[in-house]
Amino acid sequence: METVKVTELAISDNGFIFDPATGYSYSANETGFMLLRMLQSGLDKAEIRQQFLTEYETTPDSLDSDLEHFILMLRALNLIGVGPEDADAV
Repeated sequence: METVKVTELAISDNGFIFDPATGYSYSANETGFMLLRMLQSGLDKAEIRQQFLTEYETTPDSLDSDLEHFILMLRALNLIGVGPEDADAV
């Protein structure tokens, strides 16, 4: 997944997200905020998955479903792009 655009987002501590390139703003819950911060710090999907499994009581199947849904939503909003590692997923 291509996350260059995520690094350009302004994210406040209360989950308010501003895209300076488009002027659009979004909001996220605590989990979404945490995921965006992880993407901004350069973690890949596998690292994010491991960190969530370590920090939260969830099943791998549930996490995978939720993580994929959130990533698809970010793609739909053009906040992340498809990278070479996603070629089979598109």
